[in-house]
Amino acid sequence: MPEPPAMVDKCSGGLLNGAVPGEVTKRDENVKRGNWTNQIEFVLTSVGYAVGLGNVWRFPYLCYRNGGGAFMFPYFIMLVFCGIPLFFMELSFGQFASQGCLGVWRISPMFKGVGYGMMVVSTYIGIYYNVVICLAFYYFFSSMTRVLPWTYCTNPWNTPDCSGVLDAANGSAAPPLNLTQLLNHTLKRTSPSEEFWRRYVLKLSDDIGNLGEVRLPLLGCLGISWVIVFLCLFKGVKSSGKVVYFTATFPYVVLTILFVRGITLEGAVTGIMYYLTPQWDKILDAKVWGDAASQIFYSLGCAWGGLITMASYNKFHNNCYRDSIIISVTNCATSVYAGFVIFSILGFMAQHLGVDVSQVADHGPGLAFVAYPEALTLLPISPLWSILFFFMLILLGLGTQFCLLETLVTAIVDEVGNDWIIRRKMFVTLGMAVVGFLLGVPLTTQAGIYWLLLMDNYAASFSLVIISCIMCVSIMYIYGHRNYFKDIEMMLGFPPPLFFQICWRFFSPAIIFFILVFTVIQYRPIAYNTYVYPTWAVSIGFLMALSSVLCIPLYAVYKLCRADGNTLLQRLKNATKPSQDWGPALAEHRAGRYAPTPGACLDVQPLNPEKPRSEDVALPVQGSNGSAHSQDSRL
Repeated sequence: MPEPPAMVDKCSGGLLNGAVPGEVTKRDENVKRGNWTNQIEFVLTSVGYAVGLGNVWRFPYLCYRNGGGAFMFPYFIMLVFCGIPLFFMELSFGQFASQGCLGVWRISPMFKGVGYGMMVVSTYIGIYYNVVICLAFYYFFSSMTRVLPWTYCTNPWNTPDCSGVLDAANGSAAPPLNLTQLLNHTLKRTSPSEEFWRRYVLKLSDDIGNLGEVRLPLLGCLGISWVIVFLCLFKGVKSSGKVVYFTATFPYVVLTILFVRGITLEGAVTGIMYYLTPQWDKILDAKVWGDAASQIFYSLGCAWGGLITMASYNKFHNNCYRDSIIISVTNCATSVYAGFVIFSILGFMAQHLGVDVSQVADHGPGLAFVAYPEALTLLPISPLWSILFFFMLILLGLGTQFCLLETLVTAIVDEVGNDWIIRRKMFVTLGMAVVGFLLGVPLTTQAGIYWLLLMDNYAASFSLVIISCIMCVSIMYIYGHRNYFKDIEMMLGFPPPLFFQICWRFFSPAIIFFILVFTVIQYRPIAYNTYVYPTWAVSIGFLMALSSVLCIPLYAVYKLCRADGNTLLQRLKNATKPSQDWGPALAEHRAGRYAPTPGACLDVQPLNPEKPRSEDVALPVQGSNGSAHSQDSRL
């Protein structure tokens, strides 16, 4: 709720710290880096970052693969003990230092490799994530017809095994078959949407090494995707913060429309029961727990560096604890909600075909491009709903892609740190977009889907778990949990709740470590339907995963070699202790042990360089609503 004008006038000369809900102000607290225009933009951007394609494309797929409702138990266990605590940790980490995923490691310079690992992970994800967006663009444009091209089995790319939901109504039903022919036909049955996906959109090759030709329509859609991402980010958070008002809210409108339509279909209850009924035997499979942990990191965006980056543009006293709860709960509720939409459609398809729900849909990202499109053919004025649905997918993807690119750009700009590159941040953004487009070109070939799944399974899976675990251990045990709790209390006005303190110190690292061990023990090579990836392709996948993890020990060795000290122990202590410029970025917030000593030269800047500073630094105190604000604020 906006403040009354009188209250805004009263605090115009004070310290507007961002901790008051509904604060309306255009002035940046951090003049050098900039801030969010208001906290609504940060929350919406973070929701758009967390609620992405994974909620519609990945979460229902993992439920489908891991026993329906049985997946919910490990998913919520990982959310409570790992996801939300790490989400809060990353938000508070970036907000306290006002730095990206590299600059924050002034807290313990030897672990700066964790930041580089986050950048590598964000690079991999950003490459293939935009390819998924480009596929949504392709379907979006293909939907601009009177009849959706995947409605019937009468197209040149269809095979005799094609059997569409509406073929009988169209008068193109197959002739009667005897029992043996019926069984064979059912086993080989493919939907028109699946054949459109495999045989027309992808023109899928038979091997990951057989790239074939570049699919020019997909290449054009990929170019459109990157152009839109750049145009929304060319002014950084100032421009992307305006776009998210639409991109973060409109998808819920379309999801609700599809949910209402889905539950009215015959057989929808069967699909929803498959979604909710646990298959407890799968709980003993470590792969299920590994997928649950991976999905938490993938969906919430932990260990990508994006949370640290987005929070770094917050005002220092913003209540990021409140934000972390709101965003995490919204994200997971969206995942479950989207699952209802998906499984109601799968239940209807299974009812129509007379098979079990588990035999209906394709694996992988094709679920969103096979099950959903076929469901859309059942809706009145199906091209209109198809346009809306794929527009929703585009918006979901762009919300995440904005933060991925901003993570890389912010890390580079903060690392260089001079005024020259800050003024030319737009050109850094342009350069990263061009490089991302070029690296995504191989994924638009006929074997592109194989490479996309390879990157998804290896580049953004267990490496995220390792990075998160090391980040948690380095902050809690190297920097020290007491120091970090004091930092949060200085920033928010209250220490982190006891539950989060326990999770950060014990539960989260332990659970992540044991899941990693069990995942390695029960590792199974990647496959796409009946296609098994060759050994050389799996080796490339492991190299992608290791490339982000290896940044940590390699940089640690480099830092040890350059650290001061005559013995290894001295070098280790000097390499892990916080650097002199660790702490709040602005001089007004450097109180207590962060207060500058006489003669010290710190890279901090005044809150209002155009105004004379007071001799006394306002110390943060706790307000009646639990949020921190300055003593010279009159709110």
